Amino acid sequence: MAINPSTIHMKSLPSIPSSSPSPTMPKRPRLTPPPPSTPPPQNPNPKIPLIGSKPKPKPETRRSLTPSLVGSSSDWTPLPIPISELSLPLTLPTGQSFRWRRTSADVFTGPIGPHLLSFRHASHSHLSFLHHNPNPNLLLPAVRSAIDGYFNVHVGLAELWREFAAADERFAELAGRAGGGARVLRQDPVECLFQFLCSSNNNIKRIEKMVEVLASYGEYLGNVGGVDFYEFPTVERLAEVREEELRQAGFGYRAKYVVGTVKALQAKPGGGAQWLASLRGLELSEVIDSLCTLPGVGPKVAACIALFSLDQHHAIPVDTHVWQIATRYLLPELAGSRLTQKLCSQVSEAFVSRFGKYAGWAQTLLFIGELPSQKVIVDIDDETKSTKRKRGIKKVAELVLLESG
Repeated sequence: MAINPSTIHMKSLPSIPSSSPSPTMPKRPRLTPPPPSTPPPQNPNPKIPLIGSKPKPKPETRRSLTPSLVGSSSDWTPLPIPISELSLPLTLPTGQSFRWRRTSADVFTGPIGPHLLSFRHASHSHLSFLHHNPNPNLLLPAVRSAIDGYFNVHVGLAELWREFAAADERFAELAGRAGGGARVLRQDPVECLFQFLCSSNNNIKRIEKMVEVLASYGEYLGNVGGVDFYEFPTVERLAEVREEELRQAGFGYRAKYVVGTVKALQAKPGGGAQWLASLRGLELSEVIDSLCTLPGVGPKVAACIALFSLDQHHAIPVDTHVWQIATRYLLPELAGSRLTQKLCSQVSEAFVSRFGKYAGWAQTLLFIGELPSQKVIVDIDDETKSTKRKRGIKKVAELVLLESG
């Protein structure tokens, strides 16, 4: 969690695969339907779909937007953002957000707030977007503002990469192969928090299913390419979800974290959304400590939320992949040590020392390069690149294991 090779500089990341979790993590029981002779499990609340089933919007609001997706190219609005600043396959399906889907070979579709949007690389160098549910009362500049904020476009990525490459040989190697464009998102803090509550000891495919269940409590936005999309619900709307319902939907122990975090947010001064947004103005250590007061949030999950939604650009979510990067390229003297919370802090400090206040952005590319799918950003022969791209890159998001914080 294929793109026309003429539209990008490197081997692209296709859609989230449907394969089983990575072999590097313990096998988890698969949620499969019972045999025909056994009555199907009863869902105590039909509004909450079981993991593995598709959430269904209210019939009266259901609408397919697929025709506009494949319609005239004039429906698409150009964005003056070169691929060196934003590569869709290096940004959207890499474990930052779990709400984007490939709705055609070269198109990513998902919600940004109340806007249901598709993005594609319209040419060799620039993006374009398609707004599926335009509001007649909302002007295009407002939509553009939402897009710019979500993709952090005020941060000049090309310049950052030049600085990172000058500071680190490994980054320079990967940057030369990738060509640019791996950005850090700036998501809504509520949406980001609950996505990463679903991520502990999990794989991308199951995280997406769980997030889809939670999202189905929000406003239905439309259907594109056979996929239903929703605006993420408010904390108040999530308060209607019962732990038993989430367990029945396949959340397991994470159900109590979701319900407990909703209650904790409701108790915050000014409400949960306002409290989370206020963390953007604090120091990183204060942000991590504050987030860790919420049920199910540990330092790793807190760092993800801080980096991907709270403007903490130097936050480093330390998992086994980042630990391997650190011991191989930054702190070789720690190779063979067991990762502890104290060493996690040391790793974070090493990244900041090497890359500065945007260390989290540097870590993003290094993280991608450490995955088994890194072969996809290495140049290969033209006659085999399409096949290898489809086979190799498809593994990227599925193999990103987001361990518990």
